Amino acid sequence: MRMEEKGAENGVAAMAACYQGFDPAEYLQSNYTPPRADFERKDSILSWELACLHRAFTEGDVSGELLVDIGSGPTLYQVMSGCEVFNKVFLTDFLEVNRQELRSWLQDEGGCSLDWTPFLQHVCKLEGRRPSAWTEKAARLRQVIVDIVPIDVNRPQPLAHDALPSAGADCLVSCFCLESASPDLAAFTRALGHIGRLLRPGGHLLLIGTLGMSYYMAGDGVKIPTVPVNEAQVCASLKESGYTLIRLEVYTVPQDMNVGTDDAYGVFFVKAMKE
Repeated sequence: MRMEEKGAENGVAAMAACYQGFDPAEYLQSNYTPPRADFERKDSILSWELACLHRAFTEGDVSGELLVDIGSGPTLYQVMSGCEVFNKVFLTDFLEVNRQELRSWLQDEGGCSLDWTPFLQHVCKLEGRRPSAWTEKAARLRQVIVDIVPIDVNRPQPLAHDALPSAGADCLVSCFCLESASPDLAAFTRALGHIGRLLRPGGHLLLIGTLGMSYYMAGDGVKIPTVPVNEAQVCASLKESGYTLIRLEVYTVPQDMNVGTDDAYGVFFVKAMKE
């Protein structure tokens, strides 16, 4: 094994080790409650993200049968718009604790670490429906999520080889995963290429990530290092990995959204297509 390969492997192993202390409940409470998830404010992080996703899924060019969410973590908001467009949704994560959190919601037996109702209500409003339609959206989401499977974006084949139909997914969505799973920019670019193998040619990638973030807190005293990227690096990595950029949008984090759990200065949203 060449030196750089060995170094890359060690970096990935170190990242994986950091995640052993990941606490889904702590992470959700820190990042998915007000002020970040204050839906009365258009400038809250989650309001902005949900608006980007809603627009991308309703422009008419993103379509097909299968949507795969790459690195779901313990969260569901990222597929709340897409579940109206696709009949099958796969959720994926590296950590069993996160997959268990998602299964708790899917099975609707209580025990979830976060109430997703405000998110469902907000997406209903974006779609021009009554907020009370959130129960229908929750039912739709539970109906179309067909599997919750392990993933490792640092592997050339990130999913089990028979996890997806041979044609691949029609659309991938991924939020805050790749920069958090990559020890450096080269690994981030490789991960984009790895997940691209799950996508059919002409399929879409909807990617949300942090800008300039070097770490985030994922539990009491659990500090996870991340690769800080800027807009130019994201665009270059996409091009190198075989995607055509359709749109890049940037959100600058307001002072009062800095809740001390990370050091990101912004968030990017990308809509791209696999060549």
